[in-house]
Amino acid sequence: MKPTPTGWPRISSALYYEDAAKAIDWLCNAFGFEVRLKVEDDDGGIVHSELVFGEGVVMVASAKRESRPERAFCRSPRAVGGAKTQNMMIYVDDVEAHCKRARQAGAKILTEPKTTDYGPDHWTDRGYEAEDPDGHHWWFYQRLRDAPVK
Repeated sequence: MKPTPTGWPRISSALYYEDAAKAIDWLCNAFGFEVRLKVEDDDGGIVHSELVFGEGVVMVASAKRESRPERAFCRSPRAVGGAKTQNMMIYVDDVEAHCKRARQAGAKILTEPKTTDYGPDHWTDRGYEAEDPDGHHWWFYQRLRDAPVK
């Protein structure tokens, strides 16, 4: 494979929000993202943004807007009865501290931090699941034990 563009991971995801500008502020406050780029349209909507967490990038934009009919398929989970077609999973350094920060910022904690051991041939992680204000689900994990080297 050829190298990715500078500053981009091999895989990234895009999420849509009813009020993307507000969501960006919330995601930075609650989950610790940093804004790398934010492009607004004339109506104050977010056409494109790039939020970074470590080497990861998540793009956030405004959901369907009448001014952009070609993007009519872009919806937040709240706009479609809470349906989700993806969840975001991110590794953090301290899952307990991260969960506390998210809870204090108003994240709905769906699953409290718990440890999952996949057995001696695999790994052990500790993580929790949270829901953001538009209904996107986020899983945050901390690696406790790597799989043995074979």
